[in-house]
Amino acid sequence: MTQSTPRGTRVSHVGIAVEALARSLPFFRDVLELSEVALDDADGANIAGFSAGEAVVELLEADDPTSPIGRFVANRGPGIHHICFSVDDLDATLERCRRAGIELIDEEPRIGAEGKRIAFLHPKSTGGVLVELSDH
Repeated sequence: MTQSTPRGTRVSHVGIAVEALARSLPFFRDVLELSEVALDDADGANIAGFSAGEAVVELLEADDPTSPIGRFVANRGPGIHHICFSVDDLDATLERCRRAGIELIDEEPRIGAEGKRIAFLHPKSTGGVLVELSDH
């Protein structure tokens, strides 16, 4: 197996909770002229993606009002839901978080959209920002 060169931590995507994809898509697609990226729906959300340089903008529409995105929009309205950082070694990064006293939502990595290994960090430990980590 060939080992890849570490790339360092980088922004993978920004998740934006929206009330309706149909109302949000035109701004990103037609006004900003971002290219659409095919993404799988996950975690109770219908997801539309747009390429923004090396990062992706994910628009997240709840498919159920009791889903995490549904609750977020009901409580806070539409807006930035989370930022995802790609890391070279998710397990090692989670261990550094534990040692630093960061509260983990996911104690162990789980499979998220596109089959990627992910883990979320609690906003109480990250300055009020929901942070997702991924090793892709």
